Amino acid sequence: MQIYLPIAEVSVNAFLLLGLGGMVGILSGMFGVGGGFLMTPLLFFIGIPPAVAVATEANQIVASSFSGVLAHFRRKTVDLKMGTVLLTGGLMGAALGVVVFNYLKSLGQVDLLVTLCYVVFLGVVGSLMFIESLNALRKSKKGGAAPAARRQRGWVHAMPFKMRFRTSGLYISVIPPVLVGLCVGVLSAIMGVGGGFIMVPAMIYLLGMPTKVVVGTSLFQIIFVTAFTTMLHATTNYTVDIVLAVLLLVGGVVGAQIGTVIGARMPAEQLRVLLAALVLVVCGKLALDLLLEPSELYSLGAEGGH
Repeated sequence: MQIYLPIAEVSVNAFLLLGLGGMVGILSGMFGVGGGFLMTPLLFFIGIPPAVAVATEANQIVASSFSGVLAHFRRKTVDLKMGTVLLTGGLMGAALGVVVFNYLKSLGQVDLLVTLCYVVFLGVVGSLMFIESLNALRKSKKGGAAPAARRQRGWVHAMPFKMRFRTSGLYISVIPPVLVGLCVGVLSAIMGVGGGFIMVPAMIYLLGMPTKVVVGTSLFQIIFVTAFTTMLHATTNYTVDIVLAVLLLVGGVVGAQIGTVIGARMPAEQLRVLLAALVLVVCGKLALDLLLEPSELYSLGAEGGH
């Protein structure tokens, strides 16, 4: 059943979009990731223009993150003070990212920028995740070893403008959280991701936050940054396709329930290896598309359009 997407200006099979949403929803439920860093490249593959894919996927992340953060609020595992500091940097980063996005869109280079960003970030994150997962798998087969204790003091603690974060049990400078939020905001605007796959490791290893409050605090920040990003894209680029967003969201909600059941029955080490392999496969396909000669060398479109 073909359905016309008015903003993307393409016709796509509605069941294909529901299936993609469901597949990424299953992965989200299995691996505990938002799925934006996988869904956006998959939308490229089925012919959705990158500018529309980025803006629309940011819209979908708002809904999935809101659902997740409610559960963390009930468990009291959200550091609102840290989340607000991260959010300050995130909003500034999102505004900066949309300015860069709009400038490159006016030059006709936004598709190349988005694809290159995905190749670099997915390549780096996937490789590090794959190596770490294989090491964890090897250790678990040998009987396991106690994880190394996180370093409690470092350059983060020596910086000025300190603030006490009681929920996280930290007394650190606000500068590193603002910078982390800034970077994630820029990525959200340019790549259409929540940024959790970068923010969560940064919060644990750079800021020294307890793991139990990291995910909830990250989701709290992501809701507002992606909502702000969506609003900016919708009002300046007109690239948010609500029909596409609804179809992906319906598939994602159903898939997440299935993925949660599957994930509960598989060992964590095997799950991480599978996710890393999937990330590297998507990265390889994007890199190949950049290097190989396209089937259509030219495309026609209105000036300034997508």
